[in-house]
Formats: sequence, C-alpha cells, structure tokens
Amino acid sequence: MPLLIVLLGVALLIFMIIKLKLNTFVSLVVTAFLIALMLQIPIAKIPTTIETGIGGQLGHLAVIFGFGSMLGQLVSDSGGGYRIATTLIQKFGRRWIQVAVILASFIIGLALFFEVGLVVVLPIIFIIAREMDMPLMYLGVPMAATLNVTHAFLPPHPAPTAITDILGANLGHVLLLGIIAAIPTIIVAGPLYNYFLHKLYPKVYRKNLDIAVLGEYKEFELDETPGFGISVLTAMLPVILIAVATICSFILPKGNPVNEFIQFVGAPDAAMLISLLFAVVTMGLMRNKKMEEISNSMVTSVKQIAMMLLIIGGGGAFKQVLVDGGISKYVSDLFAHTSLSPIVAAWLITAILRIALGSSTVSAMTAAGLIAPMAHQFGANSSMAALMVLAVGAGSVFGGHVNDAGFWMIKEYFGLSLKENFIAWTTLTCVLAVAVLATVMVMAMFV
Repeated sequence: MPLLIVLLGVALLIFMIIKLKLNTFVSLVVTAFLIALMLQIPIAKIPTTIETGIGGQLGHLAVIFGFGSMLGQLVSDSGGGYRIATTLIQKFGRRWIQVAVILASFIIGLALFFEVGLVVVLPIIFIIAREMDMPLMYLGVPMAATLNVTHAFLPPHPAPTAITDILGANLGHVLLLGIIAAIPTIIVAGPLYNYFLHKLYPKVYRKNLDIAVLGEYKEFELDETPGFGISVLTAMLPVILIAVATICSFILPKGNPVNEFIQFVGAPDAAMLISLLFAVVTMGLMRNKKMEEISNSMVTSVKQIAMMLLIIGGGGAFKQVLVDGGISKYVSDLFAHTSLSPIVAAWLITAILRIALGSSTVSAMTAAGLIAPMAHQFGANSSMAALMVLAVGAGSVFGGHVNDAGFWMIKEYFGLSLKENFIAWTTLTCVLAVAVLATVMVMAMFV
C-alpha cells in the first residue's frame, strides 16, 4: 500500500504538470501535501515536514548554486568559457570531443556532488556545442553519466565513503575497484547510450538550443579572451580546494591547525565563495571591467536560476514526506530476510529505495544500514565487501524521476519537456545503474 501511494502521487504530479499546465514548484508542493495525508502523517506536522524538506534540500545547494552560477557567469562573460571550449575543440577535434567531456567531467566530478559538478561543467559544454554546431544533449549525456558515476560510488564523495565505513570495507579497495568499474560503465552509459538514444529518440538532440538559466550566448574574438590556464584555474578552483581538503583529511591529523584551516577553506560553501572572489579578480578586474558591471553579471546569474531553485526545493519537500511517512522503513522490512546474492540484494534494495525516496544519498545510507550484517561476514579487507559498496552506489542512481533534484536540473538546463526528460534522463540512470551492477557481478567472479 505505501508503494502504491507513492505511485499515485507521481502520477498525480505528472498530470498536474502536463495536463493542467500548473507550475512545477506548486505541483510538487501540492503533491507533497496530498501524499503526506495519504501516508497518515499528522496534519499538524505536515507543514513542518514540507518546510524541512525544502530547507534541507536548499540549505546546502542554495549557497553553492548561487555562488556557482555567479562564478560561471563571470567566466562566461569574460570569454573564459569560450577559451576553454575552443582549446578542447582544437586538442581533441570533433571525433573525440566526447572523450574530452568525459575526462573533464571525471576530474571535476571526483570532488563535487553531481548537482555542483553540473553547474561547473555545463557552461563549458554549452559553448563547445555552440562552436561545433552540435546538439547540447550529445555532450550532456557523457557528462551526466560521468558525474553520476563519480558521485555514486567513488570516494572521497561523502556517500560512498560513509557506505564503505558502514559495510566495513577497505576504502582503498573501494576506490580501486570503483575506478575499474567506472570505465566500462561510462562507455555504456555515455557514448553507447548516446548512439542508441539518438537513433530511437532524436527529438531531444536539438541544435542551437537557447537555455535561459545559462544566459545569453556572446560572441568573442579569441585574442580578447583570458588565457587557457587562468580560465581553467578559475573554473576549477572550487574543485581544487575541495579535493585538497579531502586528501588532507586522510593524511593529516584531525587536530592539526593547518589541517583545520585547509578543511575550512575546502568546505563547499567556503570554496565556492573563495573561488567567486578569485573570479571577480581574474575574470573581472584584470579584464578591466568595472565593479558595477561585475555585480550586474552576478545579479543576472541569480535571476536565471531562481525558479530552478524553487523546483529543487519542491522536490526536497516531496522526498521528506516520503521519508517521514515511513517509506524507507517499509522497503527495508520487505528485504529483512532475503536469500538473494549479497551484491544483487544490495543493489535491489537501494534501487527500490531510490525510486521511492528520490535522494541517492538517503537511499544509499538506508540500504547500507540494512545490509551491513551481510557485508560484515566477508571481513574488512574483503573485495566482496568493497563490491557491495559499489552495488549500493549503483542502486542509488537507478530510475531518477520527479522526486530527485537532478531530474529537475537536467530538465531545466537542457530545455526538455517532462516526457523528454523521462525518456532521456530516467532511462539513462537506469542504464547506468544496470551497467554498474553487471560490471560488479563480472568482477565478483575474479576477486
């Protein structure tokens, strides 16, 4: 019955958006209220649940999105994005441009959440698509697949790192096996999926797509743009700061003053603020721009993402209602006693939780707690425990839909309709999750 309620809620949401043409944010909040009632959450607590969901989703993302959008706008307005895109085109050419996007996304994705990595990478691939006269989706698919892989099961991301600890696996094993699994997964969910999606549903591969959240496209002469090195450093500075902090958290003592300072600088909010101030200098003042012009760029960038932030907050309200309504406990109880393969069980439990709850992190952490006894029997240094971590990570990205922030980000950024997003994005996350599971099952035969 609880899963049926979730299904009815999703159907109602789709109906309001597609048939009634109701604003997406309003539709999400209305659906959250109705599902809360059906799940018998006390009426007095429903507003608090909705507020908690919106606040919890935006509390982390709003600052990062705001600063990230401003940073991207400054890099774009100065011509830095154009310089990066042009250099990648020259180095890799049209034939291998997907490889360039995958490499860039992998490096950036190692340190950033999917949503944050998307904000950093998307303006660059948008310019590449413009300059090479190709559909944005052609580059967006390998980018999204790569960012999802790094976010789902590669430490030092918080979720896979925490899952590794819960399941008693060795972090080094998880990272090594995760990188090995990532290679065939990205190939299947990136270029290969791209090929078949273009054959079966070419509608989403539109050229010269104007996307409001990325602002107006500006023409530049190459000699008037910042250098490639300073452009990359400015765009990548958040990644560098967060990556350095992550590495130092493993090799330096926790009480060390130097480490504490590095952790402060490398915290996502602080890293984005520092990077934004750096961009003000490198992409603004050093380009002889007045502070008023720089500030106007920042204001414009925030206006462009305002509605998207509300939509993401609405998705958070939907998710919180499902969590408080006991959906995660219900799914956990279904698999309390299972005779399935540990890897398949880990993947399946997480996938069901992901579909029901929306949040990959919440579903992964919930599933990890459930299967921990199963994983502990293999021992801390067992490769099987590490493979179970990857299986949980794979399941946590399966079937992204309306209760997932990434679903709405992809829809808004790529200018897709709801139907197109289900066909392109939801299918991609399913292919990605199944590809990882298949890869892990093969690896289990040799370790």
